Amino acid sequence: MSWTDFHRRQEILEAATRHAGRNPGASLSLDEIPGAADLFGCEEQLLLALHYKWTQVLSGYLRAELADPDEAGDLGDQVDAVTRAWRRATTDHEPMHAVLDAGGERHTSIAELRDGELRMLAVTAGLAEPGEPAAELTKVGRAFAALLRAGDDQRVARRSAMGRLRHLLAHAG
Repeated sequence: MSWTDFHRRQEILEAATRHAGRNPGASLSLDEIPGAADLFGCEEQLLLALHYKWTQVLSGYLRAELADPDEAGDLGDQVDAVTRAWRRATTDHEPMHAVLDAGGERHTSIAELRDGELRMLAVTAGLAEPGEPAAELTKVGRAFAALLRAGDDQRVARRSAMGRLRHLLAHAG
């Protein structure tokens, strides 16, 4: 793929995201997104490309939240970090997230990728172990995501430096 193709693809994905923002639950009409039909052929292929982009976004937010080794304390800290990352990603990229949720209802390939995301959230939050059966991981991830969605109005703040110090002192004794 040339740089021109790459940039064209990115422009189409951005246009699809803007289009999705107008009606996130609706299917993506490739006819309304210039170049989308030629490059992707069908809604499912466009959604697969959007999901890849979403995975990069969410992974970046997770890395940013979990990068501080001082914050990698107990399970609550891990759950809070994943909660912050997920909420920020879904807020900052709401149309993309919404169109992928709706796309999962129409296309099994997207639903399977979304289930993979749920498994990743469960493991990253420390609520499950990577070696557990996929069905169990998905179940835990789905329950966690339901809690995240139910508590969208509650914010989980990053612990301040003083809070980290109190946490370390409390666990040192």
